[in-house]
Amino acid sequence: MTHRRQNFMGGAAILALAVAVTKLLGALYKIPLGNLLDREGMAHFYAAYNIYSLLLVLSTAGLPVALSRMVARAAAQRRFGAAGRCLRTGLALLGVMGLACSAVMCLLPDTLAAALHDGDAAPALRALGPAVLLVCLSAALRGYTQGLGDMVPTAAGQVAESTGKLTVGLALCLYLLHRGAGAPLCAAGAIGGVTAGAGLGLLVTALLLPRRASLPPVRDVPPARRDIARQLLRDGVPITVGAAGMSLITLLDQTLVTGTLQNTLHYSAAETAALYGEYTFGMTLFALPPSFIYPLSVSLMPAVSAALTRGDRTAAGKAAGAAMKLTVLTALPAGVGLSVLAEPILLLLYPAVPDTARAAAYHLTFLGLACVFVCLMVAANGVLQAYGHPLVPVLALLCGGVLKVVTNYLMVGDPATGIRGAAVSTLYCYALIVLIDLIAIARLVPERPGYIRLFARPVLVTAVMALAARSGYGLFCRVLPERWAVLPAIAVAAAVYVILALATGAVTRTDVVTLPRGEKIADFLHLR
Repeated sequence: MTHRRQNFMGGAAILALAVAVTKLLGALYKIPLGNLLDREGMAHFYAAYNIYSLLLVLSTAGLPVALSRMVARAAAQRRFGAAGRCLRTGLALLGVMGLACSAVMCLLPDTLAAALHDGDAAPALRALGPAVLLVCLSAALRGYTQGLGDMVPTAAGQVAESTGKLTVGLALCLYLLHRGAGAPLCAAGAIGGVTAGAGLGLLVTALLLPRRASLPPVRDVPPARRDIARQLLRDGVPITVGAAGMSLITLLDQTLVTGTLQNTLHYSAAETAALYGEYTFGMTLFALPPSFIYPLSVSLMPAVSAALTRGDRTAAGKAAGAAMKLTVLTALPAGVGLSVLAEPILLLLYPAVPDTARAAAYHLTFLGLACVFVCLMVAANGVLQAYGHPLVPVLALLCGGVLKVVTNYLMVGDPATGIRGAAVSTLYCYALIVLIDLIAIARLVPERPGYIRLFARPVLVTAVMALAARSGYGLFCRVLPERWAVLPAIAVAAAVYVILALATGAVTRTDVVTLPRGEKIADFLHLR
């Protein structure tokens, strides 16, 4: 048995590959569901999923990250007994928290559904309840191996989880539809796949743990479990609040939007579900680009913590700068691309419900821009947390949440805008959060990259790419069916972005060599 360790970018690459696979599987899961369940069923699905996401983040976001940081520090000092005790203590804490959250979802589904103004979401909440406990246990194991620098168990567990979700969820949904079940029960069957996938992910992670995370003989005296638990909570709670930003804002958004539609604009429950269901079609794609940034944040925390423990501030600064640069280079084209090609992308993915896809295009136009800021928020939070400033993301989140409440009230409550105001308010919310985070990084992180150098060229290249995407789509529509013309348009836009990024120096040799096999890639691209 060997202990495998990857550097920061190598670990991020492994997790990014796993995310690419899991998001492909997730697309094969959620996109067919949109075609099967349409607006009402997807509204029930997301009502349950948004509560699950928040409880999951509250349970798993902070403690596993804090655990990985503690394990990384212990491993850097060769104190492997302390690392092992951190794992056992983290498992106990996360197990208790996961059990409590699962109990809430399983025992109080009607109360939770009523709070979201969607009583028909109760069956889906009940079906999803056990998943929180299963994922909490997986998170403890993954935090441990990530702290040791081994991202393989995390990657394998994520792929297994998505595979189980896809196969079981779609199978149950199709079976219930064939039996003539209504939208609430079909949504419950579809979301039951998440619980099945969580169980499979835990099993795979646990099976890989002994082989991947074996340690040298233990000779140190580990700290007391109470001290470890206290440190985990002290480090983990602020991280949890900061990491819960997207889930908390999404749940707050749903509660405010559905409540305003019913209580202020006087829509019926069915009409509200249909309108919010359209919005969720845009939210499905909105959540996709940020998921590729989370691996950077996960790998960044132990990498920077270990470097700072060794007193190597230069290495810590390089890791943080690389994460920010890669975030900008990937988030800008992804988010802007979704925005400028919103309607053709949705029509391609949801051919069975074209009217819903067209209605959702307005939302995705603004949500695509918003997801750029979400990606930047994730990376900025990772930098601030790694440098020991976890309360700053919490403050930024509170400010963004207040703005979200105000703009939702003003825009969604206006009959002239209605549900269309939700996406615009989301954009305002995340833009404010990122502004606060970047100001904080400028003042608190001495090794940060210069913002003009970080943003100027990628923004310019992305603007040209957006023009190429729209122009290309218009040209291809003349020779191809409208639904399929978006594919070559995306290919042209991607080629334009890559060529201009290399030609203008937006991507440099320094950026590329931090990647796995980066020297060979840089030589192939003739970067100097």
